[in-house]
Amino acid sequence: MAGRFFPAALMARRNLTRTKMRSLLASLGIVIGVVAIASLGMFGVALQYSFTQNLGDVGNQLTVYPNSGENVTELTERDIRAIRREASATATVAPVMTRVEPVSYNRDDPVRETIYGVENPGELYEAQEGRVSPFRTGALVGSSVAEEHDLHPGSQLTVNGTNVRVQAVLEEGEPFSSTNPDNRVIMSTNSFSQRGYSEVYVIESTGTAANETAMGIRNSLNEREERVFVQELGSLVDTIEQQFQIINTVLAGIASISLLVAGISILNVMLMSTVERREEIGVLRAVGYQKRDVLKVMLMEATLLGFLGGIAGVVLSIGAGLAINHYAVGDAMAVFRLPNAWYVGAAFTFGVLTSIVSGLYPAWKAASEEPVDALRG
Repeated sequence: MAGRFFPAALMARRNLTRTKMRSLLASLGIVIGVVAIASLGMFGVALQYSFTQNLGDVGNQLTVYPNSGENVTELTERDIRAIRREASATATVAPVMTRVEPVSYNRDDPVRETIYGVENPGELYEAQEGRVSPFRTGALVGSSVAEEHDLHPGSQLTVNGTNVRVQAVLEEGEPFSSTNPDNRVIMSTNSFSQRGYSEVYVIESTGTAANETAMGIRNSLNEREERVFVQELGSLVDTIEQQFQIINTVLAGIASISLLVAGISILNVMLMSTVERREEIGVLRAVGYQKRDVLKVMLMEATLLGFLGGIAGVVLSIGAGLAINHYAVGDAMAVFRLPNAWYVGAAFTFGVLTSIVSGLYPAWKAASEEPVDALRG
């Protein structure tokens, strides 16, 4: 029954098994090409995922700076009120002062550090040790500063000659967040003599709300002159993801070269097979096989080489993807995310198509052979 419906497939399988080693080597090229494309694609996806995980949930954050290019050196209380009006009711708006002072840790030699002044740090930070609020005196230090200088609640710093007691060590922040306190010393705004602000943090509930707030701030404060510059971390995340997509495309393009080499190998195998089986093809034509029947058998051989090589490549690619995701992102099962499935599917499809295209000329050459000439050969 199978022979009635799939005679070309059965004949193609028989022909390939007659030269097992040659067929295996030709199919091996497809295996390597599929693994190269799929693995490099999954490697790029794993890198992108790992990087965006490190970015954390910062797409809903804005930072507003004075535009020094227009000689605006600080943000005034009027600017802060305008920013609060443009922000949503649920947003966190935190004005920040900065100054550079000599700071001595544990009576070591003083080093110049940027001191941050935050009025209500409890809106932005949580304490790893100690208490963040109420906060009127003393200092809050980031986890990296505390670890480097062995600081704990109750430890003392000397800031510009004045002893300051550490009130709390802050929890670690998101690495790419503008509010990240890990390397900061934070003091109350009451200790600052200046009246203006160096920057303002705005944290919205969603990235969409952050984008709308950014547009509102620009329209309100930059109507007459470019007073402020608004940095949207959501835009930074989008830009990074776009760059990774370009990198992934380039990696897949480089890997596809191996499939082209595999295609040449299949072309060579099919041409050799055509020459060796010239008399056999002549007999088939003599007993009634049409050109399309010979063409079908030859193309089926190329398709089988590509299909079997593609299947083996997919299996090996999934194994490679499990290892890549285990070591890159700590989650081997991440290999089954949709982008990875796309790369595996694209590699398999490209492998089969490469085999078919490589078999077109040998198949056409075999089918075009005149029966008398083929038998004479």
